[in-house]
Amino acid sequence: MPIQRLDRILIDRIAAGEVVERPASAVKELVENALDAGATRIDVAIEAGGRKLIRIVDNGHGMDAADLALCVERHATSKLPDGDLQAIHTLGFRGEALPSIASVALLTVATRTAAGAQGHAITVDGGIKHEVRPGAQPLGTRVDVRDLFGATPARLKFLKSDRAEARAVGDTVQRLAMAHPWVRFTLASTETAGFDYPACPPGADGLLERLTQILGRDFKPNALPVDAMREGATLHGFAGLPTWHRGDATGLYLFVNGRAVRDKLLLGAVRAAYMDFLPSGRHPTLALFVTCDPAEVDVNVHPAKAEVRFRDPGLIRGLIVGALKQTLTAAMHKASPTAGAAIAAFARPGWSTYSAPGPQNWTAAQSPTRPLGFGEAEQAAFDVTPSADARAGAAAMAPEAVASPLGAARAQVHDTYILAQTRDGMVIVDQHAAHERLVYERLKAARAASGIERQALLIPAVVEMDARDVERLVDAAPLLATLGLTLEGFGPGAVLLRETPSSLAKLDAGSLLRDLAAGLRDDEADTASLERRLDHVLATLACHHSVRAGRRLNGDEMNALLREMERTPGSGQCNHGRPTYVELKLGDIERLFGRR
Repeated sequence: MPIQRLDRILIDRIAAGEVVERPASAVKELVENALDAGATRIDVAIEAGGRKLIRIVDNGHGMDAADLALCVERHATSKLPDGDLQAIHTLGFRGEALPSIASVALLTVATRTAAGAQGHAITVDGGIKHEVRPGAQPLGTRVDVRDLFGATPARLKFLKSDRAEARAVGDTVQRLAMAHPWVRFTLASTETAGFDYPACPPGADGLLERLTQILGRDFKPNALPVDAMREGATLHGFAGLPTWHRGDATGLYLFVNGRAVRDKLLLGAVRAAYMDFLPSGRHPTLALFVTCDPAEVDVNVHPAKAEVRFRDPGLIRGLIVGALKQTLTAAMHKASPTAGAAIAAFARPGWSTYSAPGPQNWTAAQSPTRPLGFGEAEQAAFDVTPSADARAGAAAMAPEAVASPLGAARAQVHDTYILAQTRDGMVIVDQHAAHERLVYERLKAARAASGIERQALLIPAVVEMDARDVERLVDAAPLLATLGLTLEGFGPGAVLLRETPSSLAKLDAGSLLRDLAAGLRDDEADTASLERRLDHVLATLACHHSVRAGRRLNGDEMNALLREMERTPGSGQCNHGRPTYVELKLGDIERLFGRR
C-alpha cells in the first residue's frame, strides 16, 4: 500500500488520544489555559462525569476575534513568544489542547477582552471549524465542551462510570487549586458533591488555608511547614506529621513550577524521607512545591505533562529528602494532636453528669450509670496504689516539669502506660514504644559518629533456625558487624553469636536473630537500599532492648523518660510508626464528662 498523508481531522483525533484521555484531561487543559490568562476566579461545571458537558468560565484577559480564530488551530499558541522551549513559564504551551478537544467533541468558545466593545464566539464541531461571530460576553472566557468523544465513540468504552469520572475531575481541579491559592475555584457536578474554595491571601498562611479547604480541618494542626533552597532550586509547602498517616498514596501532592505531577523521582524522595518514621504500608499526607529554572526541567516528556525530567535529578532528590528529614527532626517529640480527640469519642452519648461534689469515699462501682462491661477485676487493673513510687499524686510536682511539653509523671497504669500532667491537660505515654525510639536514635547517632562499640559474650549464644535464614544472616555478617553484632555459621542450621552492642544488655539472642532473619527476607523482596537495611537492623535491636510493657517504673524513671523524649527527634512515634503518646487537653476531658 502506498504511503499517504492522513486527513487533518484524523490527525487531530490521534493527537486527542494523547492529550485527552478522559474528561479530567480536558478539564486540566482548559483550567490551565484560564490560569495562564490571569484568571482570579474559575468556575467548572460538568454533567455525566464530563461526557455530556464540560463548562469552564473564567475572568481572565480574554481574546480578540483574531486570537479566537487561531486558538483552535493546531500548534498555535501565545505562550512561546521567543520560540524557546527551554524557557517555559506557563502551564500550557503545546497548542494542541483546544483543537484536540474540538476534534472529538462539540466545542464552543466565547470570550471578550477588557478593551473589546463586544465579545466573540466560535464553534468547532467534530473538527469542523465555523466562523467567528460576535455576541454578548462578560470579561473573560467561557468554554463549553459537549458530547466528549462523540466523534470517536470507541473511546467511550474505556471511560469509567460517570461518578468515577466526576471524582477524577474534582481531583484535577483540587490539585490546580492547591497550586494557585489566590484564585477562587468552584465545581458543580450532577454526579458528585461540588465545592467552592474562596481565594486565599498570598504567602504560607494562604497556602495552608487552601490546603485545609481541600484536605480537611485535621490537616492544619498536623501540618509542618517546609522551606528549603539548594543551588537555585527551592522547596516549600506543608508535610503531615508521621503519626498522621493513611493507607494509600492519594494524599501526596507534588508540584513542579506550579504543575501538578506524579513523578517517580519525587515520590521516591518523599518515601525515603519518611522511611524512618512511618509503619509499613502507610503513607504521609503532604503538598510540596518545587520551583527551579525552567531550563533545568523538561515538562514536555509526557503528553499530559504529568511527568517531568530534571537536568540534575540528584539535586532535586537531595533537596526533598534533606528538607523533609530536617522538618521531621525539628518537630522533635511532636505527635498528631488529633489522637486525643479520638479518645473523647468513647464518651457515651446521653450519660448524665452533675457537678455537685460527692462523698469523699465514693467509688465508680457505686454509680448506677457506671459504664457497662467493666467488672471488678477490670476496674482493679486501674489501681495505681501497689507501688508507693508510682502512686498518683504521691509526690509534689516540680513546676518546671509540669511546664514541660510532656508534663510531670503522676502514675503508671497497667505497668505499661505513663500518665503525666501538663499545665492544660494530661499525656498518656506508651513506655515501650517511647523507649524503643530513644534507643534507636542513640544507636543511629553512635553509628554516624564513630561506629557502635561491641562487647564479647562470655558464652557465645548458639541459635538454631531454618538453613535459609542462616545463609541470609551469614551473608549479612559484614553488615551486622558494623552495627555491633558479630556472628558466624555454626553448622547447616545454626548461628553462633559472639558479640553484641556494648550499650545493649540482656538481649534474647534467639528472638533477636530470628527477627533479623525475617527482616532480611523482607529486604530481599523489597530490594531495600543499604541505608534502609542498616536502619531496619538498628530498629530491631532497639525493639529488643527497650523497656518492655509490664515493667514497673518509679517516678524518677518515668520523668527521665519524658525528658529524654522531649530532647529526641522523632520521639512522637516509635520505629514502627505508631504514636508513642497521646495528649488530652482539659477541654477534651471536660467534653468526655459532659462539662462542656
